[in-house]
Amino acid sequence: MNEQIKQIAQRLIGLRDVLDITTAQMAEVCGVSEAEYIALESGTVDISVSLLYRIAKRYNIELSTLMFGDEPRMNAYFLTRKDKGAAVERVKAYKYQSLAAGFMNRLADPFLVTVDPKPENTEIHLNTHPGQEFNMMIEGRMMLSINGKELILETGDSIYFDSSLPHGMKALDGKTVKFLAMIIAPQK
Repeated sequence: MNEQIKQIAQRLIGLRDVLDITTAQMAEVCGVSEAEYIALESGTVDISVSLLYRIAKRYNIELSTLMFGDEPRMNAYFLTRKDKGAAVERVKAYKYQSLAAGFMNRLADPFLVTVDPKPENTEIHLNTHPGQEFNMMIEGRMMLSINGKELILETGDSIYFDSSLPHGMKALDGKTVKFLAMIIAPQK
C-alpha cells in the first residue's frame, strides 16, 4: 500500500494515544469492527475520507490534519496556487488535493478530486459521512451513485447532496475525471 496511507495510519495511532482511547472505542466512532479498525491502523488497507471525517468531527480536529499531517495556521485567508494543494493519493485511481488545508476552523473542506478510470465491471466503493457535499465537474464525465440512484455528471455539472446517504463515483469513457468536492460539516 502506498506511503501516504501508512502515514495516515500512523497519525490515527498517535491520535488514539493522545486521547488515551482503545482501538475498540475508535472502531465504534468509525462504525467498523475492531478488527477492521486495527487493519486501518496497520497502514495496509485504504482509509476512506468519510471515516477520517467521522474521526475529525468526533474529536474536533481538522480533517486536513489527519489526511496531510499539517496543522492549519491561517485565520484570515489561505491561498492555494494551481496544482499546489496538499495532496494524498489514497489508492492508485483516487487523489485528493486539499484547497484549504492551512485555514483554521473551516466550516467546509474543499478538495480537488482526481479519479482515474477503472475496468468497466469494477464495483463502486460507497462512502457516507455526516453533513452535505457539493461536487462541481471540472473535467471528464463520471457516474455518481447516491443512495442507489445513478447520475451521469459532465463537465460543468454540479450536484449538492446529503452525504449521510451512501455515495460513490467512477470515471466514464476511459478518461480521468476532475471535480471540486466541498464537504460541509453539519451544524452543531
